[in-house]
Amino acid sequence: MFSNRFNRWTVAALALAGSALVAVPGAVVAQTPDHPQDTASQFPTRNDLKSLTGAGSYLAARHASVERDASSAAAFYRSALRTDPKNNELLDRAFISSVADGDIDEAVKLAERILTIDKSNRVARLVVGVHDLKVKKYAAAQTNISQSIRGPITDLVATLLSGWASYGAGDVKGGVATIDKLTGPEWYPLFKDLHAGMILELSGKEKDAGTRFERAYKLDDSMLRISEAYARWLSRNKDSAAAINVYQAFDKKLARHPLIQEGLRETKAGKKLPPLIDSAQAGAAEALYGIGATLTRRGGEDLALVYLQLALYLQPTHPLALLSLADLYESVKRPQMAIKVYERVPANSPLKRNAQIQLAVDLDSADRTDEAIKILKGVVVDDPKDLEAIMALGNIERGRKKFGDCGGTYSKGIEVLPAGADKANSVWYYYRGICEERSKQWGKAEADMKKALELQPDQPHVLNYLGYSWIDQGINLDDGMKMIKRAVEQRPDDGYIVDSLGWAYYRIGNYEEAVKNLERAIDLKPEDPTINDHLGDAYWRVGRTLEAKFQWAHARDLKPEPDDLPKIEAKIANGLTEDSNPSAAQADKKKDDGKGG
Repeated sequence: MFSNRFNRWTVAALALAGSALVAVPGAVVAQTPDHPQDTASQFPTRNDLKSLTGAGSYLAARHASVERDASSAAAFYRSALRTDPKNNELLDRAFISSVADGDIDEAVKLAERILTIDKSNRVARLVVGVHDLKVKKYAAAQTNISQSIRGPITDLVATLLSGWASYGAGDVKGGVATIDKLTGPEWYPLFKDLHAGMILELSGKEKDAGTRFERAYKLDDSMLRISEAYARWLSRNKDSAAAINVYQAFDKKLARHPLIQEGLRETKAGKKLPPLIDSAQAGAAEALYGIGATLTRRGGEDLALVYLQLALYLQPTHPLALLSLADLYESVKRPQMAIKVYERVPANSPLKRNAQIQLAVDLDSADRTDEAIKILKGVVVDDPKDLEAIMALGNIERGRKKFGDCGGTYSKGIEVLPAGADKANSVWYYYRGICEERSKQWGKAEADMKKALELQPDQPHVLNYLGYSWIDQGINLDDGMKMIKRAVEQRPDDGYIVDSLGWAYYRIGNYEEAVKNLERAIDLKPEDPTINDHLGDAYWRVGRTLEAKFQWAHARDLKPEPDDLPKIEAKIANGLTEDSNPSAAQADKKKDDGKGG
């Protein structure tokens, strides 16, 4: 629930509907099914590479590409290329993999080899041009960048980079003119005015810069970098009140953005804020970041990866580019890569605290839970009212079944919740109620579940959890069943909630209805071991014993919880006895531990 809000902070609020995305030749981020297992720890050693044949290196590289492991792919492709140096396909793939891995110096060497063979390779031109810009070879940068144009996105990027190269060479007028000549989609003016304004600002042409920033701001006052650039200009050239108004207007659209909060604090303290950009290289990095971050949200991960890595080549500590790159890695199920990027966010950045929260989430997903908890506890110590960090900590503890700990963590959040009956506060009581119920504090749990429903009366997961808990204990049977049915009405395709209804019928002895609903739950979640186990029990009770043993066998093969496995195996061997009841462990799992809540 945090990453959605967090990621919005890293992306300019700009729609690129209808824009043609450019395919990157031999893109390393292949369009393949998700592979959640990270292979970063398997990066090849020199001995590994020496022992492989050319064909072996190629196959290993292809596998690494499918696994979205750019580091390994680049190493293996370069190894294969050494055995077959005239193979243009290997050269191209080694180049793209090196860019994707962020090894731009190596990519430049490979790009120069590519351009001796194919002078029209646009990605190679772009990479060489960015390198030229970094080392202040501005004329060469313009020549190479101008030849990287291909479509709406790359045309804009190339033009902005050429403008910054002109500024770096001392030609301010030419740089602005280059940007102004560009025509294209309706969203171009935002970037054109922003970057022309930043060039004019650095050149001391403050009045002209202000005109550009104001025009961009009127076009879209929800774009973070436009609001920041304009507010900073206002703090120096108008008055603090005008700058504060810009920051506060943005805060109403997206509350508590760290960069906006920092700007507000400094402006209210009377500071005149410096320009957003301080060099041609930083300006070019800003252009690459802005487009790369936007492409990340528009399904253009391949090209976004190239732009973000090039932005970080020019400005290695650009915090927004780092967060966007980490977000990209998370979107392609590479938490280990995201972790490495979050660790690079500068300690003095206002975004460091947010990076720490997301870093902890990724560490937990990589089974480094102790590290994650330590980080989050540190964040909470620094700011005991940081609800986002408290929620992240509680969620990790709950997910790892530290129910005694998570109840106390959620309590810390509840203590500092804003006053009022905000329905968004319902989730705090729901999650704390889960922790209390699992740690055998039913009285407290019931009170929290009721409070959650008071704040959000029809929340299906709370209805499901409380309703089943009552039925499981043999109390409030009618109300409990009504609650679960209301939950199913809202989420008829949620296999866990439908399973709860079927299992509730089982608990009250209505086995025919139990079978009916559990079969429906299996249709929705066929690979869930608990639901298969439940259906087996229901089949047994209605006399369908062969089918019952089949379901139990299926549940066994789906890797149930270790505590449940011997119970399932016993049922396969002996069936159910007349007086056997669902185990406590089964009763715990049926309620859906906050999934989707």
